[in-house]
Amino acid sequence: MSNTKKIAFIHNSRMPATKEKAEEVIHELSLDDRVWVASAGDLPDSAHELENTSLVVVVGGDGTILRAIRAISPFNVPVVGIKMGKVGFMAELNPEEAISRLPEFLSFISQENQSETAIRVEERMMIEANIMPSSGTQPRITVHALNDITVGTSKAARLVELKASVNRVHLTNYRADAVIISTATGSTGYALSAGGPIVFPEAQMMILQPVAAHTGLRDGLILAPDSLIELEASDGYQASISADGFVDSVLESGEKVIIRRSPHTAKFLRAHQPDFFYTALNMRLGLAYRSQRPPEDPTT
Repeated sequence: MSNTKKIAFIHNSRMPATKEKAEEVIHELSLDDRVWVASAGDLPDSAHELENTSLVVVVGGDGTILRAIRAISPFNVPVVGIKMGKVGFMAELNPEEAISRLPEFLSFISQENQSETAIRVEERMMIEANIMPSSGTQPRITVHALNDITVGTSKAARLVELKASVNRVHLTNYRADAVIISTATGSTGYALSAGGPIVFPEAQMMILQPVAAHTGLRDGLILAPDSLIELEASDGYQASISADGFVDSVLESGEKVIIRRSPHTAKFLRAHQPDFFYTALNMRLGLAYRSQRPPEDPTT
């Protein structure tokens, strides 16, 4: 990549400490003349800057990364995350090591022969949802997501009934709180809390997972990556759609949500090898047994 391109530092506007950390890293690494800084919420208005960006450093939690990816992915720019959130499945660096280790990633993007370094580019599948009106062939809204698309009730304490089809074949009518269409990356998010499986994040697939299903299919389904999923609220029900946890729209009567593989992918720079996911899973979810004291001698 060209050295004339800049580096973006993206922070969470609701967490002042993330901007402070970004400014600290920029100052300590003497990057002032090579960077631009913005909040994740301002990224949709930063297309011109993203066209001339070689690396995005996101300082924050997974939610900040998800919001940033939605704006970044069309520009094919890789991301490095500095974890300042609660879980941090997607971030590569801890705040304490950001200054010492970020130069490795800066060096990688400036190299012509990137295969000679331990840094690798990890690509993750994204999904696209189109809200189609009852008449017409053009979507009213198109959204892209790295984690998941959720179609659920638009009213508190109410179920929604959703007619679900896969590849134009009617599957079932869900009466549930919501239906999640998740990527492998999103399998450790909302889909996991709804009872879905944990999937290796670089896998190419989709998960169709109901949330608190009252009737219809209660189990999740693993679908091929090129599947076409259609969801439509039955008469008398109103639904809404969200992408990666951000509410995008309430569905109008007769509208259908069509979910498919996105043409965009999320690109992360990684120093760890792929199997580090299992270590991260252990650390983030606390899966390993803690060491215990040896059992007492029954003879004493």
